[in-house]
Amino acid sequence: MSPYNSILLRAEQKPLEHRSFSPAVIKTLIEAGYPVSVERSPSHPDFKRIFEDSEYEAAGATLVPSGVWPKAEPGTLIMGLKEIPEEDFALTNDHLTFAHCYKKQAGWDKVLGRFAAGDSTLYDLEFLVDKLGRRVSAFGYHAGFTGAALGAKTWAWQLANPGKKLPSVGSFTDGKGYYLNEDELVQQIRKDVEAGEKLLGRKPTAMVLGALGRCGKGACDLFVKAGLPEENITRWDLAETKDRNGPYEEIAQHDIFLNAIYLSKPIPPFVNDELLAKPGRKLSIVVDVSCDTTNPHNPIPIYNINTTFDDPTVPVEVKDDKNTAPLSVISIDHLPSMLPREASESFSEGLKESLLLLNDRKSARVWVDAEKLFKEKVAEIPSQ
Repeated sequence: MSPYNSILLRAEQKPLEHRSFSPAVIKTLIEAGYPVSVERSPSHPDFKRIFEDSEYEAAGATLVPSGVWPKAEPGTLIMGLKEIPEEDFALTNDHLTFAHCYKKQAGWDKVLGRFAAGDSTLYDLEFLVDKLGRRVSAFGYHAGFTGAALGAKTWAWQLANPGKKLPSVGSFTDGKGYYLNEDELVQQIRKDVEAGEKLLGRKPTAMVLGALGRCGKGACDLFVKAGLPEENITRWDLAETKDRNGPYEEIAQHDIFLNAIYLSKPIPPFVNDELLAKPGRKLSIVVDVSCDTTNPHNPIPIYNINTTFDDPTVPVEVKDDKNTAPLSVISIDHLPSMLPREASESFSEGLKESLLLLNDRKSARVWVDAEKLFKEKVAEIPSQ
């Protein structure tokens, strides 16, 4: 028996999620001594992993059927990216995943209660931090990059198709629902921007709030690669907002607004009906990459649902609107899946050093801190 903890990489169960931990980082774990099993990728195109099963097999992993993780041997660490489906059975194995429950999102207590009931631990990928409190690894860059791409595409689409919603991501990716690589995406968005420019006589203006973070940098990079001149891109971060509370008039004067902040405390809204209803609004697309949709302190309180790759936008009904131009919100919470291979490889590489310490997770700081936070959140579950 190996002295190292066994790891099971589960197949993702969220529709249109194609990311996973990369075969390269799985190979690194195996070479370090960890026994790793990998659930086979579902064949259904909505769930198919971007990496082939053969890539994991070549890395030295043992392939197992998809969906076996609930019956994994005791002590096996279950790894995955997105949250598992809502069920009632207790979780008896420790999990490493994004659970989306620490900010008291809808149903957070049920999610955490399953771990408490099974006496297991959640190591939430969103809250793995270094000594300075910074995320060890994140999908932020690719979330911003792909979110900005959808924002630019929607801007052009609404100009060419008044009154019609942007169709599914699959409709402009040959049915896949994702791009094979960054070049494929950028070339397409550049053509969209050029088409919109012909109709409007100018390229779009874009404002990014949180421009200095991973997500904001990704968004700004996309806008530049899509052909927006620098003067069309407004980059705001803490310096621009520390002495001013929202709502911000500047947002309404841009065609595209992308929110890339990390919400850690209640703040005044960035936009509201009163601001958006004023005549002269240019804003037609809000890309809320932060997706704090169910958070009671959501700083963009003009919508209340997450959008999807199948239905990327939601129209905004502005009370007493003095403008005729449409306003749409994009609030997809797994945007990096539009570039699944590059996003997965980047995220996995950033997490590699921490993963190699999994066998020492009762003493290694990054894992001790994660378990401590988990226990604090469990303690906040309301008593029945």
